[in-house]
Amino acid sequence: MNAWTKLNLLQRILRWRLTWDKRDTHFRHAVDGNSRFMGPREAVGLIEDGDFVAVSGLGGNQHATILYWALRELFQETASPRNLTLMPIGGQGGRGKVPGTVDELALDGLCTRFITGHLETFKGMLRLADEGKLELQCYPQGTLALLLDAQARGEESVVVPTGVGTMLDPEMGRGTPLCPPDAEQFATREGDRIRYRLPLIDVALINAPAADAQGNVYMKHTAMIAEAREIAVAARRNGGRVLVTVGKLVEKGYDEPFFGPDEVDAIVYYPKTGQTLSRSHATPWSLLTLESDVALDEGYQQMRFINKVIGVTPRRTPIEMAMGRLAASVFAEHAPKGALVNIGTGLPEEVCREIYEGGLIDDLTFFTESGVVGGLPGPGVFFGAAACPESMVSSADIFKRAHRELDVTILGILEVDGAGNVNVSKRGEGMINYVGPGGFIDFSTSAGLVLFIGSWMAHSKVAIEGSRVKILEHGTPKFVEEIAEVTFSGAEALKAGRTVFYVTSVGVFQLVPDGLILVRVMPGIDIERDILALSPTAILVPDGEVALVSESIVTGEGFALELAAR
Repeated sequence: MNAWTKLNLLQRILRWRLTWDKRDTHFRHAVDGNSRFMGPREAVGLIEDGDFVAVSGLGGNQHATILYWALRELFQETASPRNLTLMPIGGQGGRGKVPGTVDELALDGLCTRFITGHLETFKGMLRLADEGKLELQCYPQGTLALLLDAQARGEESVVVPTGVGTMLDPEMGRGTPLCPPDAEQFATREGDRIRYRLPLIDVALINAPAADAQGNVYMKHTAMIAEAREIAVAARRNGGRVLVTVGKLVEKGYDEPFFGPDEVDAIVYYPKTGQTLSRSHATPWSLLTLESDVALDEGYQQMRFINKVIGVTPRRTPIEMAMGRLAASVFAEHAPKGALVNIGTGLPEEVCREIYEGGLIDDLTFFTESGVVGGLPGPGVFFGAAACPESMVSSADIFKRAHRELDVTILGILEVDGAGNVNVSKRGEGMINYVGPGGFIDFSTSAGLVLFIGSWMAHSKVAIEGSRVKILEHGTPKFVEEIAEVTFSGAEALKAGRTVFYVTSVGVFQLVPDGLILVRVMPGIDIERDILALSPTAILVPDGEVALVSESIVTGEGFALELAAR
């Protein structure tokens, strides 16, 4: 990426940062003869007290920002609408840093029940829950997508194996209620599966790129489709309303309509409607669209540069980058050619980068839980979108495909126990520390190969000295006797015949019927001193020598990847 491109990106980020909370909720663009066009205040005025409001999007993409702001201001001025149930199925909050997200609706009395799969980014909602002012219901993200699809067909529940043996299994965990614990239960165990239910949706809030004067809505140049279709159809089937904000007015025939005039109740044209963080639909970033004219490598470098400048996501240390290479090497040894691959947030994004830079992208297909297929999944704030995607389907469609065809998923960890169970959903006590599973449970109960990646200890200091790994300061063990809650069941994985690895800063562990066995160790790590003596949970060590991680993985020098012939 050249200096001129970096300068342009910096200018773009600066303009966005200086104006990211500027808005005019009284802006109104009327179209003669079409009463569906209205201002943001008029549109959200269609929402009634007690409504169940569903929104579409993921990460920093497809935020219906002007509608969130208008709804917030209307409530502050009139105390209505109130007592809403709000549902984004994935993380669409601003982590307490970025305005204009779903978290704008975190006001006492406005939203009193919040349903989602991933809570970590919704700091405002979590604070309300901590104060006892908000009910939280947490499901697997993919199951919510399937419930939306079912509701669009007139059904109120789905029966799936997703969640069996985890905290969402009401026979061993909490089920869907998170806070308060005695809230309505929407999960019921039926044999070896779980039936999940969802209340009926009344209102769909949708961000789309464009509309014409006749009221056709278009998705051309979008970064994702996500849940837009399902929540709209469900709302209309239930006698509810569909509110769409668009960033561009176009002529009829601009593209194949995504919604026809009779499928929406309100269209709000607002020029600043965003495509993704820092870009509007008026001037979309083609990289994230099916019409991309940006080279994949160039575009990916631009996304990484923006993430680095914004500083919303962590900067990776040398040992974390080595862990990414280690996980990528395990992937190359075990993934089939032509694999369908899912990448989680955080450290799994480093694995994705190594797989891409290792030249394997032509031999596999990445996808995101928003329904973006092909290309390279966007890191950090662009999570959910992808550079140079090949196709886009709905969230429900991609989770259906994952349940049928998923070969590999690469996921993070917070805690692991001796049975191979993993916690990624509960970081600490209180709702403010709750993360939620996102699509973690859906993917880990579908993939044939499950790769977990995480540091050996939290808050430790680990350095690379030459070609060796050295623990400078011990931290809090992540491999523990008892995890805070079960987000992944080792027993269920073994029963299903899945291959499961845990990649850490000290080496690689594999799940076997007797527990966790060390299969590769980092050079410089003493197995007895640095692993066995520090692990509260039992670790198995094979007879003979444990395979040593290659120096090229530790240093990155001469590191190369090649899929094993399978």
